Amino acid sequence: MSEDLRSGQGEPEVNPGLVLLLCSGATFMAFLDLSVVNIAFPKIIEKFPDTGMATLTWVVSGYAVMFAAVLTPAGRLADTVGRTKVFLWSLTGFTLASLACGAATGPEWLIVARFAQGALAAGMIPSALSLIMSSTPLEKLIKAIGTWSAVAGFSAVVGPAIGGVLVEQLSWRAVFYINVPIGVLLAVAGLRALPRHQPATGSRLPDIVGTAALALGIGLVVASLTEGDSWGWTSARTLGLLAGGLALGAFAVLRSRRHESPAIATDLWKSRKYAVVNGVSAVFGVSMFAWLLAGALFATGVWHWSIMEAAGAMSVGAVASMITSTAAGRVSKPATHRWLVVLGAAMFATCTALMGSDFLGAEPDFWGAWVPTGLLGGGGLGFAVTSLSSIAATALPPLQFAAGVGMNLTARQIGGALGTAMLAAIMAAHSAPGVEAFHDLYRVCTAVTVVAALAALGLTDRAPAAAPRQEAGTPAPAEVPGS
Repeated sequence: MSEDLRSGQGEPEVNPGLVLLLCSGATFMAFLDLSVVNIAFPKIIEKFPDTGMATLTWVVSGYAVMFAAVLTPAGRLADTVGRTKVFLWSLTGFTLASLACGAATGPEWLIVARFAQGALAAGMIPSALSLIMSSTPLEKLIKAIGTWSAVAGFSAVVGPAIGGVLVEQLSWRAVFYINVPIGVLLAVAGLRALPRHQPATGSRLPDIVGTAALALGIGLVVASLTEGDSWGWTSARTLGLLAGGLALGAFAVLRSRRHESPAIATDLWKSRKYAVVNGVSAVFGVSMFAWLLAGALFATGVWHWSIMEAAGAMSVGAVASMITSTAAGRVSKPATHRWLVVLGAAMFATCTALMGSDFLGAEPDFWGAWVPTGLLGGGGLGFAVTSLSSIAATALPPLQFAAGVGMNLTARQIGGALGTAMLAAIMAAHSAPGVEAFHDLYRVCTAVTVVAALAALGLTDRAPAAAPRQEAGTPAPAEVPGS
């Protein structure tokens, strides 16, 4: 995103509160579609019984792959052609893609529509943040960003409940159809209320080649992990996809280092602390996404709970996440954020270690097993994700704030795509996704989270950069615990 984010300041008849409302509404939809699909996923599996779980996990990972690949270029596109244009185009496209998801008659259609949803969701996020930053008076900016971030985080709390009601009372298609009237309302209101941003002269279009290489590279790595068990881990197809994906990813990075409008903001990595926080976010995203998707599958597949019961159970962790993320967002000392990341990762690792043992058995035990692990896992996510976002936002100079937040989201989504693929691979290695399969998954999640916790110890301030001041009691920027 452009450094000249406040160029829209002073435009006539712009209502900052209405801009915040519209941009927050679109952001809520984008992040809601991450959590509600987890609840709907068991029903999607039932709808397409002839399609393996490994293939259907692309419904989840495809969204994350495209979100990660398109987020940074979308911010640059907004600078080039106009923030409002990109926001409204992306919002309209996301609404149409949601309609296509709901109307899907086969898994291929659904997966393709989810890829489109992810790309268009990525188009909404940076343009929404830029619109808020350019329309809000400076003295109210931190509170506006905190509100926007908290709305994104709130989607993780209400997602399971909304998804449960829609799936149980209507069908899995309803979790996509619900976006249509909301999207239309936001788009119509946006046409009247959003400022007409004039892009900076001389802005270049984002690097399409680098973006395509990044998306395809992530997708190939995810595919190799997803299909590795069925193809054979040492087969030519598996190794070829893995090697091709890594090569394309390396190409995208190298190209971004030389391109004037890169697909990856590699210049931000000059800050050691920022580079480390993105690495930790990616690693933590692997276990976080796998845990979130596994919860609904375990509750419905092993304990045979209804979708509504599973949604209620998932809400335990979501509420715990919102509480701890709010607490973490009120922390003003940057040095404390590192220890909150370590604490959150330790809580999450304890949760997955318990779930990977006989503590979580084949017989339903809501109060004795699910609630304590849900509180640990969700609470750990809230501390870790919010603190990682705060570190990412404050590790760079103020003019790079928006780009820094976006890159951190990208890292987490890349980890999420790999985590979903990891789940598919572990489930495929078992003849049936029973309690043993989930125990194996949770043990791997524990190991991955321990790595993230150890890496987080390296989040030290060797050369602190100036950062946006955070008022006491204001949520931290980019507080998105469920994303």
